Amino acid sequence: MASRGLVERRKEVVNDQSLSAWQVPKALSRVTDEFLVELYQREIRLDTDVALVALGGYGRSELCPSSDLDLMLIHNDKEDIDSLADRIWYPLWDEGFKLGHSVRSLEQTLRLAASDLETATSLLNARLVAGDPSLVDDLLTRTEKQWADHGLDRLDELARNVTRRHLLAGEVAFLLEPDLKEGRGGLRDVHAIDWAARAGVEVPTHDHEGLAAAYRVLLEARVELHRISAKRGDVLLLEEQDSVAESLGDHDADALMGRVAAASRTIAYLSDETWRHIDRETTEEAAAEIEVAGLKLVDNEIVITGDPSADPLLVLHAAVESMWSGLPLARESLRLLAERQSDLPDPWPQGARDLFVQLLGGGHRAIPVIESLDYFEVWAHLLPEWAPNRSRPQRNVYHRFTVDRHLLETVAEAARLTQRVRRPDLLLMAGLLHDIGKGYPGDHTEVGMSLVGPIATRCGFSEADAEILIRLVEHHLLLPDVATRRDLEDVQTIRVVAEKVQTVEFLELLAALTEADSIATGPTAWGEWKAYLVETLAEATADYISSDGVTRLKRRSFVTEELESLMAEGETVVQGSGDTVTIVAPDRAGTFSRAAGALALRGLDVLQADAYSSDAGMAVSRFRVAEPDTPVDWTRVTEDVHRCLHGRLAIDARIAERARVYRRRAALSAKSVTTRVTFDIESATDATIVEVRTEDHIGVLYHLTRALAEMGLDIRSAKIQTISNEVVDTFYVTSSNGPTLEEQHCREIEAALRHSLTRVD
Repeated sequence: MASRGLVERRKEVVNDQSLSAWQVPKALSRVTDEFLVELYQREIRLDTDVALVALGGYGRSELCPSSDLDLMLIHNDKEDIDSLADRIWYPLWDEGFKLGHSVRSLEQTLRLAASDLETATSLLNARLVAGDPSLVDDLLTRTEKQWADHGLDRLDELARNVTRRHLLAGEVAFLLEPDLKEGRGGLRDVHAIDWAARAGVEVPTHDHEGLAAAYRVLLEARVELHRISAKRGDVLLLEEQDSVAESLGDHDADALMGRVAAASRTIAYLSDETWRHIDRETTEEAAAEIEVAGLKLVDNEIVITGDPSADPLLVLHAAVESMWSGLPLARESLRLLAERQSDLPDPWPQGARDLFVQLLGGGHRAIPVIESLDYFEVWAHLLPEWAPNRSRPQRNVYHRFTVDRHLLETVAEAARLTQRVRRPDLLLMAGLLHDIGKGYPGDHTEVGMSLVGPIATRCGFSEADAEILIRLVEHHLLLPDVATRRDLEDVQTIRVVAEKVQTVEFLELLAALTEADSIATGPTAWGEWKAYLVETLAEATADYISSDGVTRLKRRSFVTEELESLMAEGETVVQGSGDTVTIVAPDRAGTFSRAAGALALRGLDVLQADAYSSDAGMAVSRFRVAEPDTPVDWTRVTEDVHRCLHGRLAIDARIAERARVYRRRAALSAKSVTTRVTFDIESATDATIVEVRTEDHIGVLYHLTRALAEMGLDIRSAKIQTISNEVVDTFYVTSSNGPTLEEQHCREIEAALRHSLTRVD
């Protein structure tokens, strides 16, 4: 009777719910060993001069459910070794395994390991599977000696590989979808630390203990990721996080990602420490003397020699020196701070605020300093309100960082913009604190407002400055929300913003905070178009405030003389170029929605839309679309628009078909979106604003605008915004009775809009 295949045996292990995620790798390695031993004994049957060796993760007995198999057939000058090796490789290939395989003599292996870093490190985790144990013992002994003798010469190359890997894979602790293996703070960093230790780098015992605990968290997450996804890959995708959390017994995915972030921060810090201590050459910056009492420079590190409990400013002096010099705080000094540093008194002693602001003003240079303080839980002594935000995930594709890292990135971006404002200290503090409420229950803006005032006065800011910071937190989303959802050519829009910001000085701070916050959020939160909208809004608001509201904005119509001439001709014209499509057509109900449908059929995402109707019964619609990955074929787009306008294309059916074909495969957010419809009759001069928030799907704009047309509404303009998996579509509408809609009409419109979304997949 033929023995069971390896796939079947591994499947039993993976499906065995009695095995914890920590037990699965060893169990998989064990059944793989058993299969390969049987195969070796059946096909090769040599006990001397040949051996089958496990390498890499398999060598560590850490096979995950979708791990590759790394194997080497080692020998002592066997002439027919390739044919013997095929008897091992082909059965594995036939079962579909991705195999890392090699066939080498002992001497070939050692020579290659002497020049090839990947071979050398893979051998450090090698072990015997089957065959001649003495041959493998000889290999491992000589490998260890060769690495110990020459490993220090290889560590520079290994360090470069670590840096390059971090740049490519990003940081496990702060990314929405971390690479558990290759990212900074991932499993591979622990392997690299082990390789460095075996080359003679001293790694303290307590570091090994901390690494082991952190490694277990990431390995278990990787095992469950493989179990659930049933495919290769080590990126913990958003769509898998809930399932992995449930499998590991976490309350929810936020709890899982918090544990992952905390574990990876431990690994990242100890990894940085390891590689930093390898090269102790004093840099030019390090040669300068530190003139602050209680600090000195030792072995390229800043060492605290004073007593933090006696000098509460010592921690800030040390942090500022570290930030400007680029030299790290010594670990023992950080431990000293953790043990002796107490919360600063309320209010802070004289000089503390200036040092704190100076640290924040260091930009990206300050981030590693603050994170090292936070790793040793010293940062919370300066800012106790920080602790609930530590390693807190923001699980949607709009945000790329955890809350704490987002705040630090915002401060770093704000530091670039301090020349734009008259109070850079307030800008930096607002960057640090604008989302401080996210770690607490309730609306994060309202909570943040309650926290910021006491923080500001404790730090030494005046009551007036504290009030400015509170208002910056309150309005930190005002400019992007208005710029992307309201008509910037409507004087009422500008008036509303002006009433909230009150002064040009505050507006400058808010505009800089908006840019810093958006850039720190992620690539979808800031771009040329959004920057233009925010700048346009800020400039118009500043002009309005400076003129004391006496002057009024002149409506800047998009209807050019050329478009007026086309309307006068009374023909349907569709023009597309760059990122804009303009349609001139007889003013009929549904023209706007049909055009939106045509764009949806071509996969174009609308960012903004404007409409204009003439007294002669002609209409102009203009759509600005997001720039796609490939150039727009405007010829085909305009053909589709013409067909839609003349009723020659089954828009509903085509959009439904496109939605099926291009169904979104990846989750964009951890939470679904609840549809909301709101009406605003106060924020527009000559229209009612209808705002719809709903889940993003293909054809949403078409269905919504069709429903508005069916309800007898003319769309004057529209703003379209997509945030993660949520769309916020804002329409300026009027009816035959004028710009103000009656309450009963609004209720019917809402019902129509909600019903229209039931047609959307």
